[in-house]
Amino acid sequence: MNIYTKETCRPLLYRPFEEREEVASVRAILNEIRTRGDEALFEYERKFDGASLDGATVRVSEAEFERAYAAVDSTLLGSLKRAIDNVLSYHMREGRKDCLHKSGGALTGYVVRPVGSAGIYVPAGTAPLSSSVLMAVLPARAAGVKRIAVATPAKGGAVHPLTLVASRECGAHEVYKMGGAQAIGAFAYGTQSVKKVDVIAGPGNIYVTLAKKEVYGQVGIDMLAGPSEIAIVADEYADADCVAADVLSQAEHDVLARAIVIVTSRKKAEEIAACVEQRLQALLRKEIALQSLENNGGIVVVQDTAEAVALCNELAPEHLELYTRDCGQLLDGITSAGAVFLGAYTPEPVGDYFAGPSHILPTGGSAKFFSVLNEDVFTRKMSVIRYSREAIERDARDIAALARSEGLEAHALAALSRTEEKK
Repeated sequence: MNIYTKETCRPLLYRPFEEREEVASVRAILNEIRTRGDEALFEYERKFDGASLDGATVRVSEAEFERAYAAVDSTLLGSLKRAIDNVLSYHMREGRKDCLHKSGGALTGYVVRPVGSAGIYVPAGTAPLSSSVLMAVLPARAAGVKRIAVATPAKGGAVHPLTLVASRECGAHEVYKMGGAQAIGAFAYGTQSVKKVDVIAGPGNIYVTLAKKEVYGQVGIDMLAGPSEIAIVADEYADADCVAADVLSQAEHDVLARAIVIVTSRKKAEEIAACVEQRLQALLRKEIALQSLENNGGIVVVQDTAEAVALCNELAPEHLELYTRDCGQLLDGITSAGAVFLGAYTPEPVGDYFAGPSHILPTGGSAKFFSVLNEDVFTRKMSVIRYSREAIERDARDIAALARSEGLEAHALAALSRTEEKK
């Protein structure tokens, strides 16, 4: 890994979501799905996933679920179920909390209601990411969504067995064999075989992300997520080999993944770089990780942990590991990150698979304004107002004055009509 100073690391820091040349293709696909429905959906599935589907086969059948369960090792199924318990318990304890307040004859506040339906996108590009089923379906389930539909690419017509088993174990109601922008279009607009949804959530490649951006407003979305990324703050306390392992756990995702280490000494930077090189040689996805590190990774040497925290807040990384002796104190200064992992024994994969919080997180600096995917994505707050006769008598004159200041006489009279003044 290349080693930088605070002054030379600027190109590493900025990777916001940008318009891409793929946007024209995405718009064309979405328009075809909107206007031709199933016909276009199945054409794109043949073209991009090599899947020959029709209205009878696009939705996963019970027989396919049975074959998937038979194909999944019982030990792996046990691990999956324990992860589901952790993730569901975490999101259920957040709860859906109404907030109503009475004062002076007026009741005001809001009630929380789940959306009617959610479409969950589960990638299956360079690797089947069945863990993403847990991280999006379970927050929707905790929110109380009545219809949860999963879409995932079926390469050659088949979905990975663990993805199907995870979908069934998590409580998804429907699973569709469709991927890419065409899947987002089907969820957003509906086709003859796929009912539209209210909210679309889940990670995906650039085509999926651009499609979500295009259909936002037709449906709700969770966020615009780009390639995965990690920042690791390490001091002299950090084990260089463990830091290297964490770097590669991110770099192996994708050639566009980004791994940045921020250290407080040049010596530690050199130790980590050497450990990364050594571990890289035995990595199964070596070429992917190598390209990721060469193009998007680096080690930044800073003066102290205070400077490291400032750099992290500027970066607003998707994943942030604070691998320092005083990690708890550093957390107080962190304002922008998707998820924070504290201490020597909390590598990022703990969050990817098992701890409880969703691993679907804002990237590219968008943690400054987006949150981790959680049950709030699948709920709405509705305002509730109730006035007593005494309350309207007290406030009607002020309401009328404000309405008349905007030239809205009928608004004023609607308030005054409940009082003895009437006008």
